[in-house]
Amino acid sequence: MIAVVSDTSPIRALGHLKRLDLLPALFEKVLIPPAVAHELENPKSGLPPLRGIYLPYVELRPPLDQKRVELFCRTLDRGESEAITLALEIGAAAVLIDEKAARQEAQKVGLLPVGVLGVLLQAKQKKLVDRIGPMMDKLETEIQFFISSELRRQVLTLAGE
Repeated sequence: MIAVVSDTSPIRALGHLKRLDLLPALFEKVLIPPAVAHELENPKSGLPPLRGIYLPYVELRPPLDQKRVELFCRTLDRGESEAITLALEIGAAAVLIDEKAARQEAQKVGLLPVGVLGVLLQAKQKKLVDRIGPMMDKLETEIQFFISSELRRQVLTLAGE
């Protein structure tokens, strides 16, 4: 079974693109910890709330090791900390996470971090989306999702766009 744990950002971005349908198309199980559910339902940036825990293919599950969560919280936010801890606990195939520091921390503890752009690339490879470029434009302009010019170039090259 391909199980992943998601942080807030990938679900938020896919929700904004109205492409949450990609999650069950690509992964058998998507888990989110309570802090991520809280961040989705109570966004800081004026974005609309997302009721992620009510999506039938998203399972809410708290991490058990709260000491590990607190260790990660020294440098990461609570959602990222809980997501990485939960991914470690369940032996997830990947952790869906976008922020650079959190991705680095996930790699450091042996996890495969996949951002929303990685999800979109997988979706394109499986012919679930036609073009990624316009989606990246929408994320950047509408929700201020940061994509460096180098990353944009890499993603478009990998996508054949």
